Amino acid sequence: MGSIVRAIDLGFGHTKFTTVNANGELRYASFPSLALASVDPHTARPLLAPRRTVSVRVGQLFYEVGPDVLAVGARNTPILSVEGYTQSADYKALMLGALNYMQADEIDVLVVGLPVSEFTARKSALERLCLGEHDVGKGRKVRVHKALVVAQPQGALVAYAEEHGLLDQIGQQENLIIDCGTRTLDWLTARGLRLVANRSYSAQYGVHDVVSAICEAISREIGERYDEPHTVDEALRTGRSLTTYGKAREIQRYMPIAERIAVEGIQALTNSIGGKYRFANIVLSGGGAHLFRKALRDAFKKQPVLELADPFYANVRGFQRAGVDRLRSQAPTDASQGAQHEAQ
Repeated sequence: MGSIVRAIDLGFGHTKFTTVNANGELRYASFPSLALASVDPHTARPLLAPRRTVSVRVGQLFYEVGPDVLAVGARNTPILSVEGYTQSADYKALMLGALNYMQADEIDVLVVGLPVSEFTARKSALERLCLGEHDVGKGRKVRVHKALVVAQPQGALVAYAEEHGLLDQIGQQENLIIDCGTRTLDWLTARGLRLVANRSYSAQYGVHDVVSAICEAISREIGERYDEPHTVDEALRTGRSLTTYGKAREIQRYMPIAERIAVEGIQALTNSIGGKYRFANIVLSGGGAHLFRKALRDAFKKQPVLELADPFYANVRGFQRAGVDRLRSQAPTDASQGAQHEAQ
């Protein structure tokens, strides 16, 4: 059996990860970044069907995480805060949940990401958190032998370059990668595949800000608190209408709110990067890419704005490739071929 590489993109809205199907083929999956704490490891089950969650222990508490966690008693506000989120018990619980779903008891290389603003300060601590043996619930343990921590938008750059066969070409260019996430807008300047730290950063403009502003607008219109952020998020992604008091509300009428926030976020980006002429390409990724696309194209009219086929999983796809490349660079030929097979 070849060496095993896995990746986690633990975002403020969703935890994305790599796993394999019954045939051993690589797949990408996700669950909401919500961890529900309890003193009891035994979670209540609904009468009709078991829910797809797992209970993991962190410290003195058990946390229920997984694809069906929103059915448990969802919290409408994200658990993870922007500052120091990798040090929280919730972060570790979500990481353990992802490890549980990866279909592997031994992981040779685990690749995880950090927001650009946290990368330098938190990289070593996150590597230590990932390494070693982990109790991932349901009587299972997973051992991680090596950990690789990268800046989150780097995953999108690697994924785009691989998707279009441009790894060699991009290695000679300076590119700007923008990751539109739930709580943050991250931008990374890369010379080749290397981070240019002084022109890379994060700002708190994300999908959460757009959703919250639209909820506030609806609240003013109906005269009471409208507290359905997940419904608004889905409407923004699908174009479906919202319903209040049995009447449809077209999501398009609220798009000027989204556009205003996107313009503010892209303005923060352009103020920090210096001359736009440096960049050969602008790569847009993240689950909120559709909300920031217009503002980004308006700001960068002389460069192509490149998008990945599936921006939601862009980072974790790139993380997986980075892990395979790391393993191949450090292993004999036969082991590297095994790692490459595992990633396909």
